[in-house]
Amino acid sequence: MAYIKGNRNQMTMLPNSIEDYISLDDPVRAYDAFVEALDLEQLGLVLDGHQAGANAYWPQALLKLLLYGYAYGLRSSRKLERACHHNLSFIWLTEGLKPDYRTIARFRVENRAVLKQILQQCARMCVKLELVEGNTLFTDGTKIKANASYDQSWSQEDCRRWEEKVAQNIEHILAECEKTDEQEEPCSSLVKLKEELASQEALRQKIEAIKKELDDSGKSSYNTTDPECFVSKADRGANVYHNAQMSVDEKHGLIITAQVVSESSDVNQLDAQVKQAQEVLGKPPQTVCADAGYHSISDIEKIDSTIRVVVPSETQIVKERRPANVKPFFKEAFSYDEAKDEYRCPADKCLTRTRQPAFDKKDRVVYKAAAGECRACSHFGVCTTSRAGRKIVRLKNEALLQTLAQNYLSDEGQRIYKLRKQKVELPFAHFKHNFNLRQFLLRGVDKVNAEFNLCAIAYNITRMIGIVGIDGLKTAFAIT
Repeated sequence: MAYIKGNRNQMTMLPNSIEDYISLDDPVRAYDAFVEALDLEQLGLVLDGHQAGANAYWPQALLKLLLYGYAYGLRSSRKLERACHHNLSFIWLTEGLKPDYRTIARFRVENRAVLKQILQQCARMCVKLELVEGNTLFTDGTKIKANASYDQSWSQEDCRRWEEKVAQNIEHILAECEKTDEQEEPCSSLVKLKEELASQEALRQKIEAIKKELDDSGKSSYNTTDPECFVSKADRGANVYHNAQMSVDEKHGLIITAQVVSESSDVNQLDAQVKQAQEVLGKPPQTVCADAGYHSISDIEKIDSTIRVVVPSETQIVKERRPANVKPFFKEAFSYDEAKDEYRCPADKCLTRTRQPAFDKKDRVVYKAAAGECRACSHFGVCTTSRAGRKIVRLKNEALLQTLAQNYLSDEGQRIYKLRKQKVELPFAHFKHNFNLRQFLLRGVDKVNAEFNLCAIAYNITRMIGIVGIDGLKTAFAIT
């Protein structure tokens, strides 16, 4: 059997034109067509070839480089620089330009606001191409590791412990200095002690600054490397993260909005995501769906009342997944009589209002059963163990709470909620597995948002290639 062997001395020649480096149906042409279709000046990207100073790289080429690189998991500016030298598709895309990694990194940071606008313009293109309907939106969030060390996160307890340690160190160093002064003339040992003292003083000042930041921000922790990240527990344990939020359309799962926030919880994020999506789409969606992490009445009541919100409560999820853990006398088992303004328990006992004002400072009303009736009831000890009687708390917006429960339990609500995972969780999986976005490269919410928006744009283009095809997409971009 003969072997096929290579020969490095074999004379070969690339095509005479860079245009011929890749085929006409190569995916890179779709990314090129997308950037060419953008109105970059309208987005705020300065295109002025007559500016004073050293020559700069053509901004469109750098934007194409970033988008195409992120689509294939090349997020590092050094890796992108290397690709411009060795990868034919990158050489074709940049038209033979070979920017260094500093130029690439600087362009990404300086134009971070433009990238958000590009994502919005991409979503609007999808609407024009009828790839996005904007009728049903799915919202979700995930925690992505920040470019910071968990060890650089400080709490009030850490500050207190280190203050005590630094105070002891300073006291010990001062004692050593005094002892050295008495025994000998200034020498190298005394100089070294004074340097240590200065170092401890600097550490004490740093701790004071961290304590002030903690007091001013009200946060439980403060990271000195990236102050806008937070400490949280995720799949890989406790670490420092950013909270990445996303809303996608039902039709093809294309991303409408993508934003990184510094809050660790999803509780108050739904209204903001809906408003951003409405601004992009130019109309309010008919339905918005999210998981139980977004179930916040105070946040959901801000959403336009014409929008149907499908968000289950934690109680509903527990009843579905762990029915054995559901208490037999939970709040939903009590019926409310609006005409009499009272509750009826499963044993047909009456719970009346206990507070005269319409609502207390927490926007709630408390209803309580008669103590004697509760103690005489056969369910006493199961329904309640309080000898004062069972209490029920009714919120000011209890009607909205019931509407949300009905939306989720309806047939249409169940159909929509079952689609949630495959629509909005798929992009996050694609980001982490294919784009290698398990940790951000930049620091600070603004810069991290630039990275996240690049991934969202790259994902949309990748999905559009699969839906329309490369030739169809190039034609569509040329028309738009």
